[in-house]
Amino acid sequence: MAVKRAQKAEASSQNSEEAKANILAAASELFLEGGVKSLSVRAIAARAGISTIGIYSHFQGKQGILDALYIEGFELVIDSMTVADTSLSGRDTIMQASAQYLDMAENHAAHYRLIFGERDPGFVPSPDAEHVGATAFTTMARHVAALLPPTATRKQKQDAAVQTWAILHGYVSLRQHDVSRLVDMSDWKAQALRSLGVLVDGMQGTSVPRQGVSVTHDC
Repeated sequence: MAVKRAQKAEASSQNSEEAKANILAAASELFLEGGVKSLSVRAIAARAGISTIGIYSHFQGKQGILDALYIEGFELVIDSMTVADTSLSGRDTIMQASAQYLDMAENHAAHYRLIFGERDPGFVPSPDAEHVGATAFTTMARHVAALLPPTATRKQKQDAAVQTWAILHGYVSLRQHDVSRLVDMSDWKAQALRSLGVLVDGMQGTSVPRQGVSVTHDC
């Protein structure tokens, strides 16, 4: 009897996880199609093929779904910036991480837009969600810190990480914006990496970014 109860509990847990995954996938699809205004509990339930009661059972409503998507989004960011090859130089590591980041942003557009762009005005990330977001920034900052002189301050490291992220996010935002229909952005990821390369090479010089706005290059 105990074995049967355990098997039943495991099956129930798997079904619950599948239901949650279906709900989040449905919400992502709706978000891409109509933005945050399309994310009503009724619409998500209809797309996921469950009752509205099921939504509240798994996520306590729309805010719970948004929070789960927010966490998923930043977990994707963290994964994309994780470089397995520890033999790479600091420069190669951040360039590889950045290439992976751009791929992630393209392949998971809904999550990216939710965490960095359009957000429900009533949504407030939970402490868990904020922690994951902070971890994502810390991951980027760690890569960037490896490029800076040992004398670089914590503020300088943070500024350099923000500059790096700004370049990547800027290109992703342009690619996702209607402006991409007006100009040729077929090689937007290559352009982004070339721009980042200029910044990274400056970071490896004798100076470090100051006040979060400038980089001094060796002459």
